[in-house]
Amino acid sequence: MEELLVDEVLELLENDSDKQLKLYLNELNISDVEHLIDELPQYAVKFIETLSIKRAVNVFRILDFPTQERIIKKLQSNKLTEIVRQLPPDDRTALLGELKGDAVKKLLVLLPDNDRIEALHLLGYKEDSVGRMMTPDFIAVKIDWTVSRVLSHIRRYGKNSETIDVVYVIDKDGVLLDDIRIREILLADPDVKIGELTDNRLIALKVNDPQEEAINVFKMNNRVALPVIDDQNVLLGIVTIDDILWIAHEEYSEDIQKMGGTQALDEPYLDVPVFELYKKRVVWLIVLFFGELLTIAAMSNFEHEIAKVVILATFIPLIISSGGNSGSQAATLIIQAMALGEVTIKDWWNVLKREIFSGIFLGTTLCLLSFSVILVWHLVMPSFSTHYVLIGLVVGCSLVGVVLWGTLMGSMLPLLLKKLGADPAASSTPFVATLVDVTGLLIYFSFAMLFLKGVLL
Repeated sequence: MEELLVDEVLELLENDSDKQLKLYLNELNISDVEHLIDELPQYAVKFIETLSIKRAVNVFRILDFPTQERIIKKLQSNKLTEIVRQLPPDDRTALLGELKGDAVKKLLVLLPDNDRIEALHLLGYKEDSVGRMMTPDFIAVKIDWTVSRVLSHIRRYGKNSETIDVVYVIDKDGVLLDDIRIREILLADPDVKIGELTDNRLIALKVNDPQEEAINVFKMNNRVALPVIDDQNVLLGIVTIDDILWIAHEEYSEDIQKMGGTQALDEPYLDVPVFELYKKRVVWLIVLFFGELLTIAAMSNFEHEIAKVVILATFIPLIISSGGNSGSQAATLIIQAMALGEVTIKDWWNVLKREIFSGIFLGTTLCLLSFSVILVWHLVMPSFSTHYVLIGLVVGCSLVGVVLWGTLMGSMLPLLLKKLGADPAASSTPFVATLVDVTGLLIYFSFAMLFLKGVLL
C-alpha cells in the first residue's frame, strides 16, 4: 500500500500535474502525507505548499523537528506565515524551543502581537516543564452559569479550543474550581447551574512540574486533557493526551539510548551526522575503557595465584559476565519501574530486600549449574583436575557472591543517582557491568584463597 502511494505521487510529479497532485494529497490521511515526506524528502516543501493550509498545518505539526527545520528554510514566506500563525500554541512553542537564534526571530516576526506575546510567555518556562507543552486554548466557564449559557459559549468559542471534551470551571479571579466532561453537560437540564454538576474531584498539573510527572498523572487517571495551574491555582492552560504521548515517546527513546551507554540523540538516527554520532558515543566508551583498566589492575594483583592454578583463569569470563548480566537485569527492571512510577526513592529498602533474595536464588541456581558442569568435565576428562570439588566450590560460591553483588548494584545505583539528581538511565548496562567486573574478580579470587590456600595456592 505504501509503495503504491509513493509510485502514484511520483507519477503525478513526473507529469507536472499540480492540480491533480493537490487533489490527491488533500484526500490522503495526514499520516500518509507524512510517510510520503519521509520517503521523498526532496519533495517535502512542494507537498506542504501544495496542501490546503489546514491540512498543511496538521501534517507539519506531526513531522520530526529536522524535517520541520528543512521545510522552514525553503518554504515560501506567505505559506510559512500561514502555517506558523495557525499552529496550535503548544506545537508552536515546541518548534520555537528547538530552533536557534535568528530562526526563532524570523518566525516570531511573522506572528500577530497577541500570538507573539503568548509564544514568548510559553517559552519562558523551563525546557522540560509542563508549561512548555501546555496550550492556552481551552473552554473555561463561570460556576454560576447555566448549562444553556455554557453550551452557547462552547458554540461561540469552541472552534478555537484545543479540545472541547472537557470544560473548566473557574471563579471570578480565574482560579480553577473543577473540570467537567462535555458528556455531563450535554445530558444535563439546560437551566441547571454548572456549579451543581461539579464533584470537586479535580486533578491538575502544576505549570513548573517536570513533564515526566505529567506522563504518570495521565497514565493513572485516564484523561484526554488535564488543566495546568500556577501556585495560586489560577488556570493557565491545558495539556492534551497527544502531547503527552509525544513526550512519552521521546523520554522512552532517550532512556533506551542512555541504557545502551550513549548520550541521547536529539534527532532520528539517520539524520545525525557521523561525527555527531561519534561524539555522543565516545565519552561513555572512554569512561568504560578506564573502568576496565581497573579490571586489569585487579587481575595483576592475582598474577601469582593464576600462575599457580592456571585453571582459575578459565572461569574468569564466566564469573564477570554472570555478575554483569545480573546487574544489567536489575538496573533495567528498576529504571523501567521508576519511569512508570512503580518505584520511588522511598522504596529503596523494599527494593533492597527483594534483590537480596533474588540475587541469592539466582546465584544459587548458577552455583549448582556450574558445579554440575565441572563434575561432568571431570567424568569426561579425568585429567581436568584432581581437586575438582574445590574448584567447583570456588566457582559456585563466587557465582553466588558476584550475582548477588550485581543485582544489588544494578538495583541501588539508579535509586542513588535519582537521589543525587542525576539520570537513573545513565547507571545501567555498561556502567553496572564494568563496576561488577572489577568487584567480581575480587570476590572470585577471595574464594579461591579461602578454598585453595594450602592445597593449590
